[in-house]
Amino acid sequence: MSHHTVIMHKPTKDDIYAYALSKTLTKVSSPATVGLYSECQNRINMILRQMEVNMKRETLRIEQEHTKKPKPRPVPASVTCFFALIGRMLFYRPIWTVRNQQHHNIRFIYVHFSAWHFAGSDLLWAGIAMRLLNAMQMSFGKLQLVLYRVGQHDEELEVQKKIVEDGPRDWRSKKICCCPLWSLCLFILLVPMVVLVVMLTFGATKPELEPGQGGNSTASKVGVLEGLFIAALGLPAASAFRFIFQMGKNLIFSEDMNLRSGMDNEKISSQLGFMSEVRKEMWFLTRFLQFMEVFERRRIRVVLKITNLDRCAPKKIVAVLDAINILLSEEESPFISILAVNPEVLVQKVNFADGVFSKEDRAYALLNCIVTLAFTVPPLSDDSKHSLFNSLTRDSTEDGLRTRSLRNKSSSDVSLVEIVLANKESKPLIDKTTAAVDVNEEEVEKLVRGILSNNERKLDRYMVDDAMSMRRVINAIRVTVIIMKALKKELPQPEHIAAWVVLANEWPCRLSWIIQCQEDAQQRAGIDGEKEANADESKTLWEVFSESRAELYVMSTQIEDLLDQDGDPEMFERFLKVDFKFTVKDLKSFEEATVNLDHSVRKELAQIRGTSRLKDSGWMRDLAPLPITTVIKMKTEDVCEELKRLEYPDKYNDIVRSNNLSGSALVFGDAADLKSILNMTLGEWATFRLHFLPHLPSHLRPAHRKTSATLPRPQNQLSRLYAANHHSSNT
Repeated sequence: MSHHTVIMHKPTKDDIYAYALSKTLTKVSSPATVGLYSECQNRINMILRQMEVNMKRETLRIEQEHTKKPKPRPVPASVTCFFALIGRMLFYRPIWTVRNQQHHNIRFIYVHFSAWHFAGSDLLWAGIAMRLLNAMQMSFGKLQLVLYRVGQHDEELEVQKKIVEDGPRDWRSKKICCCPLWSLCLFILLVPMVVLVVMLTFGATKPELEPGQGGNSTASKVGVLEGLFIAALGLPAASAFRFIFQMGKNLIFSEDMNLRSGMDNEKISSQLGFMSEVRKEMWFLTRFLQFMEVFERRRIRVVLKITNLDRCAPKKIVAVLDAINILLSEEESPFISILAVNPEVLVQKVNFADGVFSKEDRAYALLNCIVTLAFTVPPLSDDSKHSLFNSLTRDSTEDGLRTRSLRNKSSSDVSLVEIVLANKESKPLIDKTTAAVDVNEEEVEKLVRGILSNNERKLDRYMVDDAMSMRRVINAIRVTVIIMKALKKELPQPEHIAAWVVLANEWPCRLSWIIQCQEDAQQRAGIDGEKEANADESKTLWEVFSESRAELYVMSTQIEDLLDQDGDPEMFERFLKVDFKFTVKDLKSFEEATVNLDHSVRKELAQIRGTSRLKDSGWMRDLAPLPITTVIKMKTEDVCEELKRLEYPDKYNDIVRSNNLSGSALVFGDAADLKSILNMTLGEWATFRLHFLPHLPSHLRPAHRKTSATLPRPQNQLSRLYAANHHSSNT
């Protein structure tokens, strides 16, 4: 009996994250910008690939479940649809109705923009428009775009407001002198033919004329026919020639060639008119996609995947972010931008860019103005790292083809199962090798609607009066629900899900600090062998924050950019202390689903605080500074015991007791006063300061912080010109 082996793996966490992101993108309204954040470029690429697969699968499922008529047209278009499209472009104009603006079916067009490929150009943002034009030509055909530009596009309509009607008709015929254009063209083509047939028919039945008269009669008939043809075809022929000339011109000299030449020509690219031309092309693409939506009877969304932006220079990064904010964020724009970057590198480079002066110009504020869904890929767990290491070890011993195949797989939580089946029981298992993630959409929608439509919630007072922030919260709630259901976690109360999303959105620095403090406490307990330290999961997050906020206050001068992201501190206290008393247990249940919290914030806090604490014993204890959190918690007697252990004279213990120098007094007191009171020698004071007061040196401040002598960052070429003139006038 023969056997065969089938390798199966359960959905990884990265698969679940890609699935949740794809399900959310089918629901969000455009324009939208997704911040896909991760330090590992391989994980970003894998999630983008898997997300595209899931979105195609989702659109196919939606169309299969849609039974209402009329059904959407097939993609790619058939021959019949191709000629129907040409007829619509030549003789009709679309009518914007309530029905065709709310199609149930959807189609995604994926455009990959690698910023590194255009990094050599000074106008990196113009490369986005050129890449989109090329992608539209590949998706719909160059002839269709040119035909729409000549037969439908009118730049004067840009200033007019889009009127949405309520009616059953989707098309309105073009008219000339109250006559439909198609009927006029048909009349012009048929009349000469009918006249020619009539003239030839009746002319052939007449009796022959006497010699000398036939020539004149024939000549007169020919003259009449020529006159009819010239009269009937003269003006239409001129119009047709003009139409054909414009078609040929646009086919030969395409707009992407014009944009490319403008990017290469410094004299042209430095003019304000070049940005206007780029903006007009983006508006043209928007109108073309709206036309195709009516024709195909489905929504069309362009997913622009922006990668490798963090490899570019700071100035060009800011230019691309401005392009996303200006070119791709118009009210009717059908674009969904995915900004796939390493957030830590991006933040440092943007803050280092020229002209970063005000708070709004800094990286976090700039991203908050652009991103409508922040999706941070959580770091790998210990099991995920173990699986990844084993897979890479196996790859190194196999042939190259096998190696390339395995490296394209997910890099987290891979669980391989070997199944041996009898030959007679074996069936095609190609679709079962990868378990697909599936979540009941009706349950998700019901839960999300219940969260968003609850009229008795306490959450309203904590919402910021900013539409962009509200959109981030709504999208993040949907993603969180999908991830928790896909991970088969027990869902908490609906309002608590929304509250956790708002907590991460409104106070990212303080929540990251709480998470880091809890993680450090677990690490410390593991080092000290305290097995029962993690048992108390009923401890509230406010208690965790209260125990360490003095240390956070000491660090405040080093994390100004991070604290600027947070909202009102008093509202934060009310949030955790009164309305939503989240515990450590809640923190652990939400940990894997908290994707709207930037982990680079916690990483920076961990670097400043010191995630790997030195054990408080041995030779390192005498040389290394005490952690600030340890010093703050020390009482007067604890300070005396530490001085005794460091072999200081007993007189210093008497001074500490007489002046009640606790740990808080040492941290928040003035260094000069302490030195005067203790009256130590220079060597003793140097050791004391290093051991008890590690927060005093100023070299711990971030190296990327800039002086205030820079100009505000220009938002576009117009503001760049204004900034230059303003600077010269001040000089």
